[in-house]
Amino acid sequence: MLTIALLAAWGLLALWYQLPSGRAIAVLGVALWSLFSAGVLVVLWRGHTVSGLVAFAAAFAALLIWWNQLEPSNQRLWADDVARQLTGTVDGDRVRLQNVRDFDWRSDEDYTQRWTTRQVDLAHLKSVDLIMSYWSGPAIAHMLVSFGFDDADYLVFSVEVRNRRDQGFSEVGGFFKDFALSIVAADERDVIRVRTNVRGEDDYLYRIHMPNSAMRALFLAYVAEANDLVQRPRFYNTITANCTTLVYHMMKHIVGYLPWDFRLLLTGYLPQYIYEIGGLVPNHSFEDLRTRGRITARARAADRSQSFSADIRRGVPIDDGTGAPARSALNQGVISW
Repeated sequence: MLTIALLAAWGLLALWYQLPSGRAIAVLGVALWSLFSAGVLVVLWRGHTVSGLVAFAAAFAALLIWWNQLEPSNQRLWADDVARQLTGTVDGDRVRLQNVRDFDWRSDEDYTQRWTTRQVDLAHLKSVDLIMSYWSGPAIAHMLVSFGFDDADYLVFSVEVRNRRDQGFSEVGGFFKDFALSIVAADERDVIRVRTNVRGEDDYLYRIHMPNSAMRALFLAYVAEANDLVQRPRFYNTITANCTTLVYHMMKHIVGYLPWDFRLLLTGYLPQYIYEIGGLVPNHSFEDLRTRGRITARARAADRSQSFSADIRRGVPIDDGTGAPARSALNQGVISW
């Protein structure tokens, strides 16, 4: 009976998040499913095991058939900050990115929209930074990856929920196909500043210790994933397809092997995992990297400054090339993307 109850609860949530035509239909569907599931449990409790199991199995099979026919789509009325999809074309070292976000945020509801086209030269790619933005306690954070060039501004990639207009985020909804998956490329004054200065999140920046070939491969992996989402939309999933797991699979492909760890799910602890596999700046303790990498106050002070990227990095340890990367999973077995 416990298994039936758990399956019934899953079905209830699936119906709540996916029944079309407004909340009235969802409420009706959930009510009918709840009455049916309760009836099955009563039948089983009274000892009519076969009839109860057969009825529930038939209904749950029909529910699964409907569930598996749900397909993601790019044709929705999307929220402004994810309304456009990133695309990129690669010509040797030159990459042209369309729909790079550069919003000027005053609040979550008040902002000036700007979408730009950026051209970068991967021959000038010099650094990769990990930014962790904490919004719900120490275990939960959003991950951003910022690429630095010696001839251009920093460019940030962020794997995000693509939500419909007037649709808020829900961790539970993320398990039930309620959101599409989006890859956003943005200016740091947009994607970092909105979190620290507008939403009140707490951000930390860490320099990633990896060879240039892996930096390049990761950048191109983001571009390839973004292009693929235009052709083949995907659902966001709170566990299997989120801001961390998608990047983990890209890096795993690049370096050939990365150990799985629970901190890939509890994203707030991800920096320590990367430190332990040798992926952060060497010759520093993790506590030192975390303390000096806290950029929240500097971001709030810099605000709309044109030197925002330089301002937030003051005091952050960088990779000077002197550290030995012998134990780094990010520096071993690099393969071509």
